[in-house]
Amino acid sequence: MRVLITGAGGQLGQALKRLAPQDVETRFATRSDLNIEDAVQVRQYVGEMAPDLIINAAAYTAVDKAEGDEAAALRANSHAPRALAEAALAGSNTRLIHVSTDFVFDGEANIPYQPGDPIAPINVYGRSKAGGETAVLDTLGDRTVVVRTAWVYSAVGHNFLRTMLRLLNERVEVSVVDDQIGTPTSALSLAAALWRFAPRPDLSGVFHWTDAGVASWYDFAVAIAEEGKAAGLLSKEGVVRPIGAHSYPTPARRPKYSVLDKRSTLAALGIESIHWRKQLRSVLQGLIT
Repeated sequence: MRVLITGAGGQLGQALKRLAPQDVETRFATRSDLNIEDAVQVRQYVGEMAPDLIINAAAYTAVDKAEGDEAAALRANSHAPRALAEAALAGSNTRLIHVSTDFVFDGEANIPYQPGDPIAPINVYGRSKAGGETAVLDTLGDRTVVVRTAWVYSAVGHNFLRTMLRLLNERVEVSVVDDQIGTPTSALSLAAALWRFAPRPDLSGVFHWTDAGVASWYDFAVAIAEEGKAAGLLSKEGVVRPIGAHSYPTPARRPKYSVLDKRSTLAALGIESIHWRKQLRSVLQGLIT
């Protein structure tokens, strides 16, 4: 099986590379290799490689910045996935796995969102990702899988974990919102799930994947402080103070609750998810070695 992975330079792309099966022929494309916002270039690149599968790990993820640059978010998160889907459609059997987000929901629920629940994004980033979902599903039909995830972090790149470790080393106290609820998810965990989808042409449609458990951003930050100190990554166990989202205004509204129901994914892939705190310990160990 030949697999093209876009967004190879990002935290998910790097995780996919680390976990790539040895019996799969892979090509990891960064933006310098392939500008997926250029439909002509995408069609030529995909046509020449003729992959059996494309995993789209590329995205515009600057949630707040997107509020002032909607065009850029739409190009990366809506138009580029459509270009990939159209290029896949032009091939004989090329499939597409597209990664999406919990931000397609409005966060007004009080039970985990199921894949078939109505979407209602409340910010530009969420709308751009919703557009990408619609584009790939409408274009490729049963040759595509959309995998929604949430709160992804890793030992590399710009993410909440690395930001918290830096702030906890620099400051006496850090304030973090405690009224936004979701599930922290290791990029390696997500990558492992995506590779499980790769050899399954029988699966199509929308699926959810996160690590197990539920947390607020405050809970996640406290765990980082505790586990970071235990791992020797912090000189002290910093103080994390809970605050309401109203005390930390941002350009983009965030969903108050965005826990994803992943039971259909677990059943389809025949696997279990691991609790987010255990996954956090594993990622922190990767920062030590």
